[in-house]
Amino acid sequence: MATTGKSGAIAELTEKFRNSNAAVLTEYRGLTVKQLTELRTALRGNATYAVVKNTLTDLAAKEAGVSAFEGQLTGPSAIAFIDGDPVEAAKGLRDFAKAHPLLVIKGGVLDGRALSADEIKKLADLESREVLLAKLAGAMNASLSKAVSLFAAPLSQAARLVEALRAQVEATAPADPAPAADEASAAADAAADAPQDSVEAPQDAPAADVAEGGDAPA
Repeated sequence: MATTGKSGAIAELTEKFRNSNAAVLTEYRGLTVKQLTELRTALRGNATYAVVKNTLTDLAAKEAGVSAFEGQLTGPSAIAFIDGDPVEAAKGLRDFAKAHPLLVIKGGVLDGRALSADEIKKLADLESREVLLAKLAGAMNASLSKAVSLFAAPLSQAARLVEALRAQVEATAPADPAPAADEASAAADAAADAPQDSVEAPQDAPAADVAEGGDAPA
């Protein structure tokens, strides 16, 4: 029965290693059951915090192809198996360790790569996936807004913009193309932000123009 129980524990740990995005090994000597419960609550949604037996964990790690914890499985050990955001899990462990110095972060593994304790702390200093996505979305939205403003500008304003860009590029291209690109970009931004013209197109457009812009009246 004992052998069967150990085999089951090894199989369970092996599965956790294989199914986790990352894992962080800690030593919890001196922490109370209440404090361990608080840590589990802090990590909930991103990681599962499990107290483990060193010998069985060593066998399971080898079975899963994880070598990051070799020589580190000593003392009372617990592992945070991360299946959510590694950055948020690292922040949770770092913040808890600051408040409870008895929790020692010993090392970890992320996507098969071994991490030192210092690297885990640096990971905790990164912005979360949600924050990065929000910043990216904001930057894209700003760029799209400028593009929409430009495309919505009256035809006369767009024509003036194109002519201004052409003149600036031709005037500066032989000497230094880089300033021309910068000036062209500035002109584009200015045109996009400028108020729209109130001038309306002539009512009696030539037949050729009507044919190009849409269907001619019957």
